[in-house]
Amino acid sequence: MTSELLRKATEVTVAATASGALVPLDTSLTHLMGEGGSRFELRHLLSATPKHLRASGPKPNPFLPWDQRLEVDRIGDSHVVILNKYPVQTSHMLLITQDWQPQSGWLSMEDWQSLARIDATTTGLWFFNSGPDAGASQPHRHLQLLPRAAGERICARDDWFRRCAQDTTTSAQDPLLRSSRVAAISSTQTGETLQELYLSLAEDLGLGYPTTDDCPRGAYNLLLSREWMAIVRRRREGIRGFSVNALGFAGSLLSTEASDRQWIQDSGPEALLQAVVDADD
Repeated sequence: MTSELLRKATEVTVAATASGALVPLDTSLTHLMGEGGSRFELRHLLSATPKHLRASGPKPNPFLPWDQRLEVDRIGDSHVVILNKYPVQTSHMLLITQDWQPQSGWLSMEDWQSLARIDATTTGLWFFNSGPDAGASQPHRHLQLLPRAAGERICARDDWFRRCAQDTTTSAQDPLLRSSRVAAISSTQTGETLQELYLSLAEDLGLGYPTTDDCPRGAYNLLLSREWMAIVRRRREGIRGFSVNALGFAGSLLSTEASDRQWIQDSGPEALLQAVVDADD
């Protein structure tokens, strides 16, 4: 059954595409074999490179104010759901704060309550990039949602996250394991329980805690499904022309003309992820 939010997102997509407010990206798709039989998706950008992927000077804040033509729904007085202006997947949504909040700060109780309110009826893969070194395109607070239908695979590396959550992984020398914390979710979560889990994982990963640190001690990506939550500590934004955000750890990569696609074919997708995480003990 389609949720009311998804129905609205579909309507807004049609109107925003017609008005030019929505600019879907044209990509080609290649599958890369990862370790353990996982299949990464490598999408190569065929469209002109959007502004948020260009390395240039200061950029205006597109969320203050946000483009009303992209608005899907208001979530209380604190948040609003808008469409991603440059989507690869249909109905890619952003949960943004109505007032300025920094992307580099701790996710607040209001953030988690708003997320939980949406996820109760419209679920999928949630992700968050904490800053430039984690692949964040804007400094204004925004979480992102890629909706999934019932029974649809949450992401290409779902099995890896499930194994981590069950503590059945091997090779402690793997930088991806040392830089990640994953916890299983066994029941419906509230904003309060999600925030508690988030802060616990962040503290265990050495990112600090709000009572002692004004902001997290390092860059990180957060990924969330109804079955698990994961945090990955980051060292750099990209390498060899690849920009990596949270979706890279979900198994979805994006390349441009600047990307060394031969290198990733030869080295494998995990080599890219291992190169951008902060695995120092």
